[in-house]
Amino acid sequence: MRIRFLGTHTAESKNTRLVSFLIDDVLAVEAGSLTSELTFSEQHRISCILLSHGHYDHIRALPSLAFNNSHRNIKVMAIPETLEVLSASLLNGAVYPNFADSGSYLRKSVLELCPLEFLKPIEVEGYRILPVPVRHAMPAAGFEIASKDGRRLFYTGDTGPDLSDAWKKIQPHHLIAEMTFPNRLAQTATDTGHLCPKSLAVELAAFKRIKGYLPDCTLIHFTPQFEEEIRAEVGEAAKEHHLSIALASEGCVIDV
Repeated sequence: MRIRFLGTHTAESKNTRLVSFLIDDVLAVEAGSLTSELTFSEQHRISCILLSHGHYDHIRALPSLAFNNSHRNIKVMAIPETLEVLSASLLNGAVYPNFADSGSYLRKSVLELCPLEFLKPIEVEGYRILPVPVRHAMPAAGFEIASKDGRRLFYTGDTGPDLSDAWKKIQPHHLIAEMTFPNRLAQTATDTGHLCPKSLAVELAAFKRIKGYLPDCTLIHFTPQFEEEIRAEVGEAAKEHHLSIALASEGCVIDV
């Protein structure tokens, strides 16, 4: 699987983009920057979008993607609570047409809202998707995504500490994890359902204890004003615990 990171931050600016990444150019995970970072032809290749939860920085580009692709159908897959947020707040016809409803001016739906059930795998475009519950400020899912050749990655989505239950359900070759706050804001991270470098180190230690190995790890979802602090602390944690941790940036590509 080739992973292309479009956005890796919690806030948008000239140099930072909201969270989104592509798998093999056809499967999108999160919708923060799906239109601002892709050409029209690249957008047209996306057939399915996985959403971990309903916060704005993860769903923002859905209406504009639908507007740009009104000639076809795109699956939007998420747990029911996330789809309810979309329907009530973003796809309600108030600011944009409701692209998930055949009653829009297009007389057809562009976005097909597909509910996912925790721990029930589903096949999508040749990938096996397993939604796993994680701890966040609102109901949220992580995703284990397996390719046809058996390569697996796990994306935590936005999550706070205590991922032990999630680790028991998965067997990834690569981990994409969130990293929102520096260590000095560890309590804020916990209170809001996020990770900091020292809590990530604890979670990775639990992973190794439970699974008997550690996958390589790539981090995203940085708060821009804390990014340099986070990078320094992640580097220290990686060295101290002998971990392989990379920090992604916009445009970064990795192979899993």
